[in-house]
Amino acid sequence: MKTKTFIVPYDFTEVAEIALEHAVVTAEPLKAQVFVLNVVSKQKDIKAVAKRLESVIENHNGSVKLIPAVRVGNIFDGIGEFAAENNAQLIFMGTHGTHGWQHLTGMNALKVVTHSSVPFVIVQEKTAKETGYDDIVVPLDLNKETKQKLTIVANLAKYFNSKVHVITPEESDEFLRHKVKANIQFAEKYFAERNIDVSATIVPSSGFDKEVVRHAVNIGADLIAIMNLNKNSVFGVLTATHEEYIITNDAQIPALIMNPIEGLNTLAADFN
Repeated sequence: MKTKTFIVPYDFTEVAEIALEHAVVTAEPLKAQVFVLNVVSKQKDIKAVAKRLESVIENHNGSVKLIPAVRVGNIFDGIGEFAAENNAQLIFMGTHGTHGWQHLTGMNALKVVTHSSVPFVIVQEKTAKETGYDDIVVPLDLNKETKQKLTIVANLAKYFNSKVHVITPEESDEFLRHKVKANIQFAEKYFAERNIDVSATIVPSSGFDKEVVRHAVNIGADLIAIMNLNKNSVFGVLTATHEEYIITNDAQIPALIMNPIEGLNTLAADFN
């Protein structure tokens, strides 16, 4: 069976270390390997950074194989390219404010995601649980692409014996209400067929992103799974988007985020 590969962009900040913890917790039950990646702007910096990465890895005495990697370039292109070249299944990345890589705030994190075909788990300062992701919230709105994330959520849920909490917006229009109901039934059937415990909740459509986070807090969720539906308009967006709000949520719940696969209306590729 082919070894699974995760990537952790690592800039020696505290939140990068937290992202590495999340990757290790996820990698352990899968026997996955983890590349600890730093992107430098100049060739002359490679040797010094590689030495620092070796020290980081030496401090992790676990069963997960950690591999140091240094790449010359910029974080927006380099991370996604490195992940694609190494056939990675997931990228675990920390987002923070005024320190670290180019002020990797929510919007810059979204730009990094936009340049990658590999899904991301974006973390803040909330450390990983030893049991992984016990409760996963899955917003399922009426965008046809949102169903694509169900496969990767199902994979994680199987590994961690997670409960999946589908959340959908309440619609007043009868046609839209029917579509919401159909989406719930689709998700419930999909997870039930894989013996995954699933619940469904309908919340007001106004301020849906805030309702998603509120629901996640209420149930003590460990992960929120979303799509990067702003993929084509991330650059130049002046106001906070739905995606940015989720990945920088005040409760600091990690977010699984992936780009839609063009031409695919239902499920994303399996990473088993």
